[in-house]
Amino acid sequence: MRPVFEHIGRTAGYLGRRVLQGVDHFVALHGFAGSILIRMVRRRRAGRVLVRRAVVEQVYFTAVQALPVLIPVALMVGSVVIIQLARVAGQYDLGRTVVIIIVREIGPFLTALLVILRSATAVTIETSYMKVLHELEALEMAGIDPLRAIYLPRLAGITAAMLGLFVVFDLASILGGYIVVWAVTHIPMTDFLSQIGKAITTRDIVASLLKAVCFGVIITVNSLYRGLASKRQITEIPRATSQAAVESFLYCLAANIAISVAFYL
Repeated sequence: MRPVFEHIGRTAGYLGRRVLQGVDHFVALHGFAGSILIRMVRRRRAGRVLVRRAVVEQVYFTAVQALPVLIPVALMVGSVVIIQLARVAGQYDLGRTVVIIIVREIGPFLTALLVILRSATAVTIETSYMKVLHELEALEMAGIDPLRAIYLPRLAGITAAMLGLFVVFDLASILGGYIVVWAVTHIPMTDFLSQIGKAITTRDIVASLLKAVCFGVIITVNSLYRGLASKRQITEIPRATSQAAVESFLYCLAANIAISVAFYL
């Protein structure tokens, strides 16, 4: 029996250490996010032009350059969802069902997934190299706050891009999917847009926009934090990038569930 109790003790100890590490990481993420948000509130005049330029560049990279990928995905998703749901349109409200599936759930989450694949990995790699190559230390020695010059523009730019991409995804999936289904199938779509207008509510819009903002903050903060966690070896950068992408996905999934429960249950 003694080996059994020793095994149980080792397992409990391992689980306890993992839980404590998770709590410590969660607290550290919140502290790091708070440090960046403090810089956002303290609007200093020095370097304001540089910060604005960095925000615009981040929005361009995250949102504008992602449109050639986002729009075709939205069209395919919207077309497939509408075609599949049209089969049960006699039993359920097609417009309401499309709003629930696309606007509430698929739109914010697929947009977040695209941002994770493109921007989260890029931000993690960028900050990891800056940490390993001592560029952040050089900025601090020059009297420049990295939190304001590097991290704040990434947070503001990616969060703003998430909002824009979410709106584009919903419009492309619903309107584009409607046009595709109307053009290539014989499914009657006469009252589809009017059903969408009646089905969507202010609560749907607020919940979806809140998801987009939360996803943008989660993705940026976690990616920057993982990039800064890289020590002094370049070989640690691939691991940090993988951790940032996986953790951002899981955190966005948890936030998506929490917001949906808070608004609709």
